[in-house]
Amino acid sequence: MPAILMRTLGLLIVATAVSSLGIAQQASGIPPHSKLVRLFDGKDFSGFDILLQSKGLNNDTDKVFQVEKGVIHVSGDDFGGIVTKNEYENYYLRAEFKWGEKTYQDRVGKARDSGILYNITGPLLAPPKGVWPRSFEFQILEGGTGDIWLIKGASLKVKGQLITSDEQVGGKQHVKSPRFGEGPWQNVVGYRDPVGEVEKPHGEWNLLELVVNHDHATYYVNGKLVNEATDLNATKGKILFQTEGAEVFFRNLKIASLK
Repeated sequence: MPAILMRTLGLLIVATAVSSLGIAQQASGIPPHSKLVRLFDGKDFSGFDILLQSKGLNNDTDKVFQVEKGVIHVSGDDFGGIVTKNEYENYYLRAEFKWGEKTYQDRVGKARDSGILYNITGPLLAPPKGVWPRSFEFQILEGGTGDIWLIKGASLKVKGQLITSDEQVGGKQHVKSPRFGEGPWQNVVGYRDPVGEVEKPHGEWNLLELVVNHDHATYYVNGKLVNEATDLNATKGKILFQTEGAEVFFRNLKIASLK
């Protein structure tokens, strides 16, 4: 092969690799934003409260949440999460997750479950029962990552249709809007969507991106738009990374203000 042709081919390969890397690093629909800053410093949980259904606030004696080489290891053996002390509005959030192996309590043998709650406006320990505060959720679930959950009074519109959850016990406090193109789902451990799976194979890292632009939210999983909603009835609040009965790992938690 002539040298000039080899150089040209090499440049094309490099350009393609750089282009692919750019797509992997940020979804194409992300709006202009300031520099990303770390929510989690890779060392400890300063900047967060730890909420656990069995132990209350900041009493993680069983070490459900641990830092291991800059990564958050969530055992899954309780329900709750780490919650930012600060509130955020008009932001771009990035996080990476991968599944562990273990499941606990009522999730033994069932699809591994976690999530990111955002625009939290309810109390962190809401009586009379239940650990999840009033909020919206970016669902992380085997076969269902990218679903929207509305919790305890949250409401929004998807494709113009109003979806609401009830604030009071006895009503529908948890309401789902499935991700775009989602196929049938079975609540079994290791489940993968046979129609439109967006997660990478088990054990690999997945990139989640959330944009909250005033009352408009968009969800991306591994660079793909998977959900979009308007008319959120809460436009700012704290952010929570869940423990929900399944072992999971989080890393590279970063946030930026939209311009």
